[in-house]
Amino acid sequence: MVAVLKPGVDVVRATKMEDHDQNDWTIISAAFKAQNADLGERVLRALEKVERYTFGYQVDRYTHCLQTATRALRAGADEETVVCALLHDIGDDVAPYTHGDYAAAVLKPFVSDENHWMIQNHRTFQGYHFFHLMDQDRHAREIFRGHPGFERTCRLCDEWDQTAFDPAYDTMPIEAFTPMVMRLFSRAPNRRS
Repeated sequence: MVAVLKPGVDVVRATKMEDHDQNDWTIISAAFKAQNADLGERVLRALEKVERYTFGYQVDRYTHCLQTATRALRAGADEETVVCALLHDIGDDVAPYTHGDYAAAVLKPFVSDENHWMIQNHRTFQGYHFFHLMDQDRHAREIFRGHPGFERTCRLCDEWDQTAFDPAYDTMPIEAFTPMVMRLFSRAPNRRS
């Protein structure tokens, strides 16, 4: 299938990257920026996709994510951490075995190193609450003790994430978090990405 370009949209002349010149790169850079202006909205649409999964819990993954973020917000977490709590399981749709890495990759250009690390490693920390039921070491997270993100990740998992499966909990709606998501994804991406 060949993409049809919209009339009036600037495109590069070269068909290979090695043949691009500075003018081509100016066109590509402008198009990339314009086409990612709605990144926050796209991330929220991706989050909605986990609503179809319960994995046997009493709430679906979307409600679980909302509930985790609600708990983080009510506990006084900063806005960036609340958004991380909201998106921590966004990868359950397409990366169920590596969902922490997936969520961390989505967040990496927009969050602190500590929050990126927290999301990337949250499954190991969450394992404290269930690894022993799978004949795995529930203390696996101890290998990270002393890391600057250790306590932050314990808090995410112990206080907000592992408790966020309660259908009776007063969970805030997505509209409460949407402005936070939009602010986060409208930030200039950091250079470590």
